[in-house]
This record gives sequence, structure tokens and C-alpha cells, in this order.
Amino acid sequence: MARWLPRSTDLTRFCQKLNRVKTLEDNMMETSFNRCLSTIDLTLLGIGGMVGSGLYVLTGTVAKEIAGPAVIVSFIIAGFASLLAALCYAEFGARVPKTGSAYMFTYVSVGEIWAFLIGWNVLLEYMIGGAAVARAWSGYLDSIFNHKIKNFTETHVGAWQVPFLARYPDFLAAAILLVATAFISFGAKVSSWLNHVFSAISMGVILFILIMGFVLAQPKNWSSQEGGFAPYGLSGIMAGTATCFYAFVGFDVIAASSEEARNPQRAVPRAIAFSLGLATGAYILVSLVLTLMVPWHTLDPDSALADAFYRRGYAWAGFLVATGSICAMNTVLLSNLFSLPRIVYAMAEDGLFFQVFSHVHPRTQVPVVGIVVFGLLMALLALVFDLEALVQFLSIGTLLAYTFVAASIIVLRFQQQKGDVPVPAAGGRPNPEPHEGPSGGELKEYESFSDKLQLVDRDKSKEQREPGQLKAAFEPYLEFLSDFYPGEVVTVAVVTLMVSAICLCSILVFGNTHLHLPTWSYSLLLVLFSLGFLLSLLLIWAHEQQHSTQTFQIPLVPLSPALSIILNIYLMLKLSYMTWLRFAVWLLLGLLVYFGYGIWHSKENLREPCPQRVSARYVVFPGGSLEERVQAVQPSSQPTAGLPDTDTDYKR
Repeated sequence: MARWLPRSTDLTRFCQKLNRVKTLEDNMMETSFNRCLSTIDLTLLGIGGMVGSGLYVLTGTVAKEIAGPAVIVSFIIAGFASLLAALCYAEFGARVPKTGSAYMFTYVSVGEIWAFLIGWNVLLEYMIGGAAVARAWSGYLDSIFNHKIKNFTETHVGAWQVPFLARYPDFLAAAILLVATAFISFGAKVSSWLNHVFSAISMGVILFILIMGFVLAQPKNWSSQEGGFAPYGLSGIMAGTATCFYAFVGFDVIAASSEEARNPQRAVPRAIAFSLGLATGAYILVSLVLTLMVPWHTLDPDSALADAFYRRGYAWAGFLVATGSICAMNTVLLSNLFSLPRIVYAMAEDGLFFQVFSHVHPRTQVPVVGIVVFGLLMALLALVFDLEALVQFLSIGTLLAYTFVAASIIVLRFQQQKGDVPVPAAGGRPNPEPHEGPSGGELKEYESFSDKLQLVDRDKSKEQREPGQLKAAFEPYLEFLSDFYPGEVVTVAVVTLMVSAICLCSILVFGNTHLHLPTWSYSLLLVLFSLGFLLSLLLIWAHEQQHSTQTFQIPLVPLSPALSIILNIYLMLKLSYMTWLRFAVWLLLGLLVYFGYGIWHSKENLREPCPQRVSARYVVFPGGSLEERVQAVQPSSQPTAGLPDTDTDYKR
């Protein structure tokens, strides 16, 4: 029976395939896309992606059903958590100016299977988001005409009561998606121009809402007679925060467009900062005036702003708001249809998704196959499916992407830069190059099956240390860690940090409600997991990191990404169990696609070297005493007949 069990070498090789990282080109500015977008173009793309359906739909829904007037606090927390994630995206977008966004960032630093799952979740996130915005667009237009479109459809086409399907087919939502798909396929310049027009109208309407809203504000709507400022308490605020993350998905379009930016090193960080700041301010101020104009419990969640003006006697203002909201939602549709095909293109270009989606039209320089196929899928979703139950799925996909990007920043920051060592083969570590010996001569060595270079008698007191190595000040206390390969300890510490964060947040969310832990065990577990989180953070900080002034870098690493990780995990755990169930089903489908297609067609397979039968290394310092350290490893295959089991190479 033992012969049917996989060998340890086979399992090791399989795990290496799952965790291999993407090898980047020497010149990352080369692309088949058209680099035509400026900082203003990217900023307006980000604003258009964030200030749309979230502003006109989520504000009323969260205020009435989840948080009350404290929706303002929910948006503040969501904006802060998004800022931490946005800074990580900004650093990656400047350092790796390639399309793919969170998928690409995870692939170059964490591993292949994790990158595929992130891309797979982002794919569904954009499809549901685009379809949901199209239905909201249709609903707003229908409200302008007193629901005549809905009544006409139900009368002449019919209505049905089927689980997961909409009550009636929304032909208008499907039509607007098809029209937007056609415009997106014309190229990045056309998409950017359309976005400029709709964004200008949207910002004008928002300015009108704020001015009129403060004129009509009534502070009594926050009084205790109306339920108070936070009727659902802290739990409602945090649950509202998790849902409000849907509003900030849009800045991801900037990172996804970095391969079409003229100067991504400068444009991407600036565009992300400007767009997120403006969008957060708009959400906070609009939520403020909305809950002050009318009591929060009387809001219409489908068209809160337009209905609020109508009830205050300004029907014409409600009509203007509805018209402006349609323009804002157009920008969100353009953002979704702009980003999704490019992420699919990046996955297909790497061989992890079907190759047909990697085709770029030679004239328009856009992935036209992905645009058309996923535009049609969005239209189908909007036509027949009930998307209300899936809206929270958008938050979990966003939060998961934020978490992995934050972890990727830590891993990448403590890795050696590309110029320090040769680019590693997929699934492996860099092959060592000659270094200088202690006497100034050349250190000569041979390549080994074990790719860990161990140099004895290293000069531990040297001032300039490589990223990922232990800082000199900590070596007397953590000397046992100095023998690890640079970055290994940091990677393990990042995994430990994430596990500690998951356990800590689970106790905070479920400890008193679902687990019913006694006070002593609740406190003890909080202390233990908090210590695990802090110790992991300190262990990461004790190592050298990259310091570059050429591109933007997020400050306070590893603290800033660690805060993003723990906040994102906490918000994910606040989502409903049905959201997690749907998320698990989608992940299983993704794993089927990966193991059925992606792992076999990955382009990193072509870069994997053939196994070498070197099982030991001797390092010799010329001009000095010979010191040898031999590391025995298990050969990857059986010895060839007539050859010894091990090979040892010498150079002097």
C-alpha cells in the first residue's frame, strides 16, 4: 500500500508549483497596450469607479437597515481601511506597472495559486458589481417615469417567483451594459473621454446635493425621538463598514490601468491618493446631509437621495439627482468593464486562464475578446438574476484582495531586489553568483541541488546588509536566525501574523455571541493571539528592508500593512454566513479551473529548470583557511547506473 503514497520529493515539487512566483521582464514598460493615460485620466477613472452606485444606493440602504445616521462613521472607518490598502496598491502599481492589479501583485510576491484565487474572486466581484450597478441604473431611470418600465415589462413579458432570479427580466439594464461594452472596445482613449464627461456631470450633481442638503438639514433627525445617532450600536457600525467597502472598490481600476499609464511610477500613486480622498469626502458629506434632511428610518433604500428631496417639497431637485446619479453609475459601469477584461488578460497571458482572452486587438490595443465575452456575461446577469443577495459578496472579495496585497507588500519589501541576485527560476530560489571572499579574492563555488548558499565566517559587522537579513543590532539576541536565507524568516512571520490575526478577530467577533466563552478564557485567548500578532510584527521589523527613492513606498512597513490585514480580516468576519458559503462555493469552482487548466498551462512551467543531481556544496575561500559546510539533500531521482549516489564538486 505504501507504494501508492506519493513520495516526499513529489509533494515538495507539487508545493513548489503551487507557490512559484512570476518572473518579471527586465523592461516592465514594454507592453502591447497603448500607454496614453495621464494622472488626471487615472484620477477620474478612480473617482468614476467609486462615486456612483455606492453614493446613490448604499448610503440609504446602510443608513436605514444597518447603521442609522452612524453610517457616517462606517464610511470613515471603511475609508481609513481602504487608505491602508490603497497605499499598498500605490507602491505595487509604481514598482510593477503591469495590468492585473491584486492578481499581479500577489503573483510576483506570494505564489501562483494564491494569485489565481485572488484573480478568480476579483473576476466575479467585477461581474456582479457591473450587473448590480446596471440594475440600479435601470431602477433610477424607471423611478423618473413612475415605474412605467417595470409595469410594462411585467404586463407584456411576465413575472416569475423563482429563487435567485429577478422578479422580471430587466432589458434596460442589459441594454446599457451592451452599449457600454461597445464603447469600451473602441480603446482606452474613448473610454477615458466618456468617463471625463460623466464624471464632470456627477461631481456637479454631488455639489448641488451638498449645498441643498445643508440648507434643508434638520438636526432633530438625529435626536433620540428618531432613534438617535447610532441606533444599532457599535455592531451596526462595523457591519455597515464591511458593506460600505463596496463603495471603495473603484480605486482598483487605477492599478489595473497602470500598463496603459504614460508614467506609472508617478501617476499611479498620485491618482490613487487623489481619487480616494475625494471619494471618501463625498461619501461622508452626502451621508451627513441625507440623514439630516429626513429621519433615517423613513429612507427609501432604492432611491434615498431623490426621495428625500421629493419629500421635502423639491420634486425638481429629486429629478435632477436621479438624472445625475445615472451619469455617475455610467462611470462605474465603464470602470468595471474597463478593469475586468484586463485582469482576465493578465491571467490568460500568464497561462492560468484560457489563452483566447490574451488576444489584444492590433488597432484599438485592448483585450477585445475579454471585453465582449464578459460584457455579455454581465448583461445576462443583469437581465435575469436577483443580485441583491450577492451584493455583500463584493465586500468579501475586495477585503480578501486587500489582505493579500498588504501581505505581499511585506514579503516583497523584505526580499532582495532584482539587481542584487539573478532572477530566480519559478518555484526556486536564486542561483548564487560569485562573491568576494574575506581576503578580497573571488569566492568560487558550484551550483547545488540545494539552492541555499551558506557562507561561513561572514562579516557580521558590515554596515550594508541585504534586505531580509537580520539587523546587526538584533544578532546578539537572535543569532540562531542569522543562518536562514534572506527573507525566509519574514515569510514565516507573515504567515504567523495572518493566522494570529484570524484567531484574534474570530475571538472578538464570535467569542461572546456564538462561542459563549467565559470571561477568563475570552481574555486569555485575546492576550495570547495579540502577543502572537505583535511578536510576529516585531520579528519582521527586526530584519532589513528595501529602501528605494525611485518609486513610491508605503510608510511604516510592516505596521501599516499589518493594520490593513487585521482590519480587513475583522470586517470579513462581520459578513453573514451565507456570504461565506457562496464564497466557498466560488472558491471550489476556481480550484477546479486552476487544477484542470491553469497549473498545466502556466508559463512559469517553461522557466522551470531540469532537476540537477548535485547534492553537496563546498565553499572555499582563497587565500585563507578552508572551512567547509556540507548540506546533504535528497536527490530528486534515482541514481543512474554506473554513477555514485552523490556528486561533490570542488574549486580552488
